[in-house]
Amino acid sequence: MSDNVSHLNAESFDAAVLSKDRPALVDFSASWCGPCRQLEPVIDELADEYAGTVTVAKVDLDESQAIAMKYGVQAVPTLLFFRDGEVVDRIIGVRPKGEIAEKMDALSATVV
Repeated sequence: MSDNVSHLNAESFDAAVLSKDRPALVDFSASWCGPCRQLEPVIDELADEYAGTVTVAKVDLDESQAIAMKYGVQAVPTLLFFRDGEVVDRIIGVRPKGEIAEKMDALSATVV
């Protein structure tokens, strides 16, 4: 697990994602989810590569159901991309690293 991935819950989510000046990628996953475990190394690599430009965080679906419900997360893994406290994009399921990186590039390119 990368040191650049924050593990969030209901108490820490707003401060870590919604109140930050930088965009964020939030990985909604669960410990029992095989595809989530498959995606984990990709998220870790991206967190390291985008450290300082995009906040990368994980939310455990089982521990933080209220956050998942608030953002309409119905399947895991789901990646939500936030800018200025709003969801601007979403990926459901496992996708290639390059596809996720393109979305992160678009997020970080719009930061002034």
